[in-house]
Amino acid sequence: MKNIYITLLSFVMFAVTSCEDYTDVTPKGALVIETPEQFLELVSLPGRGYPITNFQYLSDDQWMKESNVIGRTSNIDIINFTFDENTDRVSLMTGSSFYNQAYAYINRWNTIISLVDNSKGDENIKRLAKAEAKIYRAYDHFLLVNTYAKAYDAQTAATDGGICIMDKFDLEAQPSKSTVAQVYDFIQKDIEEALPYLQEKPADVYHPSLAFAYAFKAKVHLFKREIASAKEAAEKSLSYRNQIFDMVAYNTQGGPASVSVPAADNIEVLSYMYMNGYNELNFGQLYIISPELRNLFGTNDARFNLFFNSTSATNLDQGSNTAYWGIQYTKFFYPTVGMKTTEVYLMLAECYARENKLNEAVDVLNTLRAKRILSGTVNLTVPATRKETMELVVNERRKELLFGFNRFFDLKRLNTETEYAKTITRVFPLVNQTVPQKTYTLQPNSRLYIIPFPLSALTKNPKLTLNTDEKVPF
Repeated sequence: MKNIYITLLSFVMFAVTSCEDYTDVTPKGALVIETPEQFLELVSLPGRGYPITNFQYLSDDQWMKESNVIGRTSNIDIINFTFDENTDRVSLMTGSSFYNQAYAYINRWNTIISLVDNSKGDENIKRLAKAEAKIYRAYDHFLLVNTYAKAYDAQTAATDGGICIMDKFDLEAQPSKSTVAQVYDFIQKDIEEALPYLQEKPADVYHPSLAFAYAFKAKVHLFKREIASAKEAAEKSLSYRNQIFDMVAYNTQGGPASVSVPAADNIEVLSYMYMNGYNELNFGQLYIISPELRNLFGTNDARFNLFFNSTSATNLDQGSNTAYWGIQYTKFFYPTVGMKTTEVYLMLAECYARENKLNEAVDVLNTLRAKRILSGTVNLTVPATRKETMELVVNERRKELLFGFNRFFDLKRLNTETEYAKTITRVFPLVNQTVPQKTYTLQPNSRLYIIPFPLSALTKNPKLTLNTDEKVPF
């Protein structure tokens, strides 16, 4: 076959499905891709980021500085923060970096999956490259469907509008939208096809390991409430990798002000990905947590004490009881978008709680807390009910799985269950006395939890329709 050329600077892939159409001329600044090893290397993508700006304030964990809301023109952040259902968001979302980047990554994975078999070389490397690309393709579809569609509900998933499944490389495709059930079926098929060929110890943190794949499998089962399968997959993941980074010891060493912990040195990291404004060792944006989450941390939690600032007069509204991730702490890779071992422990704890194995659930939480709580009460007592135990699990998830997609996705999936659904109330402003204080409410079934597709995607693909009742301005 002829060669494939990948432009290094833009990661654009000049590839088509027929080998006869590949060009023989190497473009300037391009890399020739012609062996299985080179396809495998394409999976490694250190600059892989996911913006969360379309939905980050639809969470009870995040907060906005009052001066960024009061007197400002309404935008997506303010609409989400004030739970405004009276404004159609579509006209404000002309584009979406997250949507574009997720599908760009999917096209990358599809290029590998579609073309690696035609390369000449080791068949085992071909299978590995394809398996790694499939597990990442599944992961990106999972992020997309949980952002732009309803949470999985076994009663309605077969008819709920989902997203477009992209199963081959085609930059000009206009696929029909699949249902939520069909997307999950596709995701689970990719996972199962990938698992037999993945490695326990891949080349680096940019390649998916078996521990990551089983962790992701557990997450998909958990979101579908297939508890027995989720528990089995979580245990399998922990059998490959179960280390918890000891933040209590890290605190003694001086924390991030003294000791650098990049992704490769963070024993919890199962997959390296980052969110916008945050890369290997740096938060470049101001992430403020809500008073509610601030109170959950208390005063003796290393996750708060090591990384958050609650006193800055510049970045916080004094007296609001909020806090922000300290920008000066740039020496610790804190996984926010990819998966880590502690999420697997928390999924296992949730499975135990849902099975009414309350002692086992709390034991798992205490295993994590032993590496997080600096003083005072480390071990939680076992509640009397499943609901109370689930509350402990959810609260620990909020403190452990900061930022990224986690809390937004958790609210969506738990809101499908009456027992765990939450009505969020937000009193704002807390400090500014020149404007009336209001209470804003986000109901569990709010349309805001389904992010509209960006106008750019709706315009390009007439078959793509919104999953909300908002109006498209054309």
